[in-house]
This record gives sequence, C-alpha cells and structure tokens, in this order.
Amino acid sequence: MTPDDDTLAVYSDFVCPFCYLGRAALREYLADAADPPTVEWRLFDLRGYKRGPDGDLREDVDDGKDDDYFEQVRENVARLRETYDVEMRDFDDLPEVDSWDTQQAALYVRQTYDEEQFHDFYDAVMDAYWRDGDDIADPDVVAEIAESVGVGGDEVRSAMADERLAEELANRFDDATELGISGIPTFVYDGHAARGAVPPEHLERLVEGADAGGAV
Repeated sequence: MTPDDDTLAVYSDFVCPFCYLGRAALREYLADAADPPTVEWRLFDLRGYKRGPDGDLREDVDDGKDDDYFEQVRENVARLRETYDVEMRDFDDLPEVDSWDTQQAALYVRQTYDEEQFHDFYDAVMDAYWRDGDDIADPDVVAEIAESVGVGGDEVRSAMADERLAEELANRFDDATELGISGIPTFVYDGHAARGAVPPEHLERLVEGADAGGAV
C-alpha cells in the first residue's frame, strides 16, 4: 500500500470538502511543477469510525464534532473556496450521502479500466457532488456519470452491490489506517506526508523536499 518513491498518493473521499479543495491545490501545483510526480488517488472512508458491523453509519457515535466545529469547517471551506477559485455548492445545497458504494464503483473502475479513465471517473464523481449537488449514492446517477467518461453504466451498478469489492475496499481502508492515515486529504510522497487542503507551495515542498532527502 505504500506508494512508489515517485508517486504522490492522495487519500481522499468523495464527500470530503477539503479533498475537493485539495484537488484544486494539487492541480495548481502540477500545472507549475517542472517535473510533476505521478498522482495516485487512494480511497478512504471519511466516516469509517461511525460505521457499524452491518456497514451502515451510526448516528449514536459521539465524535466530539459540535456546532462550533461545523461552523469552523464552513468558514474554512468558504475561505479556501475563494483562495482556489473553486466552483462549489454550499453544504445546505448538498444531499446527505454515504459514499461507500460509490467508492466500490471507483475501485472497480481502477481495476478494470486504465488509469486515465479512473482519474476521469474520480473527477467526474467529485464534480457531480460538490459542483452539481447530485446524489452520488444513487446507482443510476453514478452509472450516468460513468457513461459520461466512457465507463459502462451497468458495470458500475453491479460494482456498487458487489460483496467481493466491498470486502476488498474494507481491507484497503484498514491498510490505510495501519499506515497512519487518520484524516483526509492526506498527500504521501516517499515517506513524507501532508494533511489537509494545503496550498500548492506546500505540495511543492513535500515532493521536492523528499526528492532532496529533506524533511517536510
């Protein structure tokens, strides 16, 4: 699960606002980088700590996130949205979504199609949720997104209900946790890591500092 030395791994969840914003920062960094690294998006269950044995999210888990916490999140998102000039809906305009099945679909696309189509699918799902406000837990919606990037819609519908993929996805989440991934987005390069929607210059230091043998 550890990325290759020349790969920038990004742990992310479709429903994480800072992952969407971090993608914008990453794009800025890559556009200006003289020798950009290969990027590998890695799936992570943002609310896995609230997931019960049946796979459903539990509402009775006390995560310490009160109204003040969410108000701070809103303020940070608004600030970063302006900083990165990102088209992004307000939280109140978004459906409440559990992204697990959609991540199963993404895992299927990664295993079945080439990396470019996986990236296209991943980007399209993120845009569908944060820009368009679509219900990305709906198999029909995800199938339509898939077809828009050349991925079979019926294949994706099947993937969202595939128990084998669910088990593999759970194992990948466990592997990420064992690596120390506890929040997202987390960018990992050559044993160094940066967490959060960090600015492009921070990503530059992460990669170039690691390449130079220094610490971030």
